[in-house]
Amino acid sequence: MRAKGAALLFDLDGTLIDSDAKHLAAFQRIFASYGITVDQESYNASIHGASNELIGQLFLPHLSPEAQRAALDEKEAAYRADLSGVERIRGTVELLDFAERLGMGVAVVTNAPRANVDAVLTVLGLAARLPIAVIGSELERSKPDPLPYLRALELTQAAADRSVAFEDSPTGVRSAAAAGLAVVGMTTSLDEASLIEAGATFAAADFAHPRIRDLIETRLQAAAVTSRSASQEA
Repeated sequence: MRAKGAALLFDLDGTLIDSDAKHLAAFQRIFASYGITVDQESYNASIHGASNELIGQLFLPHLSPEAQRAALDEKEAAYRADLSGVERIRGTVELLDFAERLGMGVAVVTNAPRANVDAVLTVLGLAARLPIAVIGSELERSKPDPLPYLRALELTQAAADRSVAFEDSPTGVRSAAAAGLAVVGMTTSLDEASLIEAGATFAAADFAHPRIRDLIETRLQAAAVTSRSASQEA
């Protein structure tokens, strides 16, 4: 089975890498200088999956937009300086190999800044495997809007009904589902119920979960049947 016009689309943080603890530490370190306390609860509720623009508005409303951006840039630099010891989520390379054998496109779709994407993929040894990165802040609208995933489908020349997204936050799940993708929720931070409530098809702890390849193959087969039926009717 060949998968022309199909893609696997990956969020970055919490999906390709379990990075929430390092992000939380960076937020705590930088926001403390502004008198702002961030704990695990507030991180999960208001930061996890959100764009930096929204985070600045929520936590630093007393600052100008320019000062908010500077504070968030400082936080991201602190995060990038602390990537030692990070590892890929289990099964990442095997799933990318599977997609390559089928001829599927692959891309990263994230609200993280491009500098973070470049740094993380380099540390994980995945830069050459995932050359396409769609950055929410570089578009008119970021997640939870579907635009980032729609742009990724365009860049990979893929159809939503033949493709699968991987996300760890409700924000990301809603974005991918609204673009018409099947979504696998990654339980790096949230439980299965929370991810399914947001719109995930099912949840998995890592990419070695056997249902992931079953879902991909089912999407490809169903789309192929639909395509043949449409051709016969025409």
